[in-house]
Amino acid sequence: MINLDERYHSYLDGSKKMRIDGMEERVKAYGWHCDGSDIIGHYVTTENYRLTYNMQGVFTKMVPLRELSQSVAR
Repeated sequence: MINLDERYHSYLDGSKKMRIDGMEERVKAYGWHCDGSDIIGHYVTTENYRLTYNMQGVFTKMVPLRELSQSVAR
């Protein structure tokens, strides 16, 4: 299993940033992603995006946070 703290903790203070589509994004949070019964991967939340990865650490999806907040508000 991937050690998320080893991989992402150094990003939390803001001195290290992820580059997404040429823009630097600060990491705000990270954690495990589950389907209700099993852990299926992990997520990383930046200032503007929620990135999801599978259990092998391969990127699977990027969703702008504004879309997530709109779907919750409905």
